[in-house]
Amino acid sequence: MTQALRQRTPDAPSARREGASSVGLSLGLTLVEAGLIAPWQLFFARKWLRRQDNTLIDILCARGWITPIAGRDALARYLETDAVDLSCDPPDPEFTHLLPPEICLRLGALPWRLRSGRIALATCAPDRLADNRALLPNALRDAPIVIATPDDIDAAIARQHRTALTEGAESRTPPRFSCRSWQRSRLRPVLLGLIGIALLLALALAPGALFRGLALWAMFSLTAVSVMKAAAFLAHETAARARPPKNITPDLPLPRISVMVPLFREKEIAHALVRRLCRLTYPKPLLDVILVLEEKDETTRDTLARTALPNWMRIVTVPAGSGLTTKPRALNYALDFCRGDIIGIWDAEDAPAPDQLETVAASFATAPPDVVCLQGVLDYYNPTTNWISRCFTIEYAAWFRVILPGLARMGLPVPLGGTTLFLRRSAIEEMGGWDAHNVTEDADLGIRISRYGYRTELIPTVTHEEANHQPRAWIKQRSRWLKGYMVTWLVHMRAPLRLLREVGPWHFLGLQLIFACTLSHFLLAPLIWLFWAGAFGLPNPLASVAPPGTATLFLIFGFSHVLISARAIWGRTRLLPWVFAMVAYFPLATLAAYKALYELVLDPYYWDKTAHGKTVEATQETLP
Repeated sequence: MTQALRQRTPDAPSARREGASSVGLSLGLTLVEAGLIAPWQLFFARKWLRRQDNTLIDILCARGWITPIAGRDALARYLETDAVDLSCDPPDPEFTHLLPPEICLRLGALPWRLRSGRIALATCAPDRLADNRALLPNALRDAPIVIATPDDIDAAIARQHRTALTEGAESRTPPRFSCRSWQRSRLRPVLLGLIGIALLLALALAPGALFRGLALWAMFSLTAVSVMKAAAFLAHETAARARPPKNITPDLPLPRISVMVPLFREKEIAHALVRRLCRLTYPKPLLDVILVLEEKDETTRDTLARTALPNWMRIVTVPAGSGLTTKPRALNYALDFCRGDIIGIWDAEDAPAPDQLETVAASFATAPPDVVCLQGVLDYYNPTTNWISRCFTIEYAAWFRVILPGLARMGLPVPLGGTTLFLRRSAIEEMGGWDAHNVTEDADLGIRISRYGYRTELIPTVTHEEANHQPRAWIKQRSRWLKGYMVTWLVHMRAPLRLLREVGPWHFLGLQLIFACTLSHFLLAPLIWLFWAGAFGLPNPLASVAPPGTATLFLIFGFSHVLISARAIWGRTRLLPWVFAMVAYFPLATLAAYKALYELVLDPYYWDKTAHGKTVEATQETLP
């Protein structure tokens, strides 16, 4: 029954839309006669009802023309049933087991109480419930209904199913794609200890051979990463310029889009976030923005309590669980509370383009069925804070404007960014959400998309973020990302032959280049620095290892990196000279890689959170 409901409910809106206009008219006339709305408001709402996967009450509430309580009462009168306040008349816990929480949330209904000897269902979406009556258990198939507000329904489900929802948020991803088993594994410390002993023995017995081997691998990884980036650059440049997404034709309905914004200790930036999101131009009745808060985060909760939220923005609070507090855990919990068929993610400091969701809707409408994820471009609104923010902006521009589009063009897996990514709901549910224990859940999801036979496309819409500009904060953030890369590679390489069969040789090679070679490049960078020292006449103990022409090859790689960076920021004249400062910027990543390796051994689930709101631009409503 549960699986059948999951397959049925996304298709229900198309069936409901045929009768939506007539139902909307009769219900709307009732509202006009009661003096709750004006005739012009009914005309406007019915016009949008023809294009939207929505109800008349949802449209009127989203526009602020009626309150949710007034909508609840009007719908109850229209259906000749009762309106209930679930905070005063909560559901009977005796009937909680009759429907699982994810199905209650999908249907907008839950078992309420006995009425005339039968179990009644409290619902905020009677039309959706009616479409799925045949799939309900026998005890509920002919159950009478009462009407509650959507927020009341969500809150009641969260209270009744707290334990199940919390545990599900931490274990939603299939075990073979998750690193959560490391917490209980007794083998990992033994293996790590054996590897450490082997390295110490090699260092004591054959230090020369050890360093020569590492030096050769360092040169290989640098070569592999450089060739991959050069190939991505060429693929990006030689491809025909992507045409802008086609507009959705008037006879195609606009999708409802839910965007989750995980927040944690965001006192400085919460007000600015709400103001920026209010600039979005997507139809508000189809916009479902969820601010995801942790239960123990009183700082953000108190800040939002002093902020007026629009009707299309709501708060979902993630209950405390086993002690794990990560972004992917919060996303897993909030996913079932989303009301859209497209699921997006923004970060706390984000400033998305006002028309970003129109681009997303149009791109999905014209994309092939195997494209289940759209990744937008990330940029920074404080590039001139100092030299680190300038270099960070250059790095992001090269990655999101050149490298990732090139990798996608080459048919390689795309390691996602943690924000401005949008997914088909059916696909993210099929793949098991996000790994709650992986601190770089976005990169992991990008690989899982490939393993499930799906694709990611890059779209030309920009979200601006706040660049970390303090060395310590930058290293902490980058170490979390690199630790997540390490975890992701280890998880997907548990069974390399199975991985090879699932994704094929080309994607398998891409995984090694993006993760294994990139990590090796950062960890073994000091050995590369020795070769550079030799080029300037300084002693190089590894000179005999390098084949002839190594210095020239490294110069070519350095020039190609400068070329890619300059191409990515072409037109931003003030940043161009700072391309050459990247030589002093990337050693910070090596420090971060060592911190990541240390944490991988001792605390793989530790989430070193990035503090936001540290620049003037971060607290402004509009971009400078």
